[in-house]
Amino acid sequence: MRKRKVTYPVARTATRQPRSAGLPGDPGYVRSTVASINLAALDVRTDLKVGDRVKIGGGGLYAGEFAVVESLSNGVIPSASVLTDAGKTRRIRAVDLERVPAARPAESVPAERINAEG
Repeated sequence: MRKRKVTYPVARTATRQPRSAGLPGDPGYVRSTVASINLAALDVRTDLKVGDRVKIGGGGLYAGEFAVVESLSNGVIPSASVLTDAGKTRRIRAVDLERVPAARPAESVPAERINAEG
């Protein structure tokens, strides 16, 4: 009795589309899974101090919110603990903070005017 010819399925890589990006040997090729590192985060900020009003930048949970600096930490990556206008406390890299002018206090109404109206 003769053996039957063995047939193998087509390899899964046979139908794969070619890469649109460069090859790993190309000088301009950057893998899509590589994280980008902001080296500016290592710089110490001398313009921030406790009590400053800041806007939170970056792409985090509180991005775009205004806050007040509660404490500063000068570790390997300088950071600050901030209290947002919503009342949440968060530790954020100092490079992601943008100084804004202090909020104006509400105009005070003289007590005589309040008593006369009410």
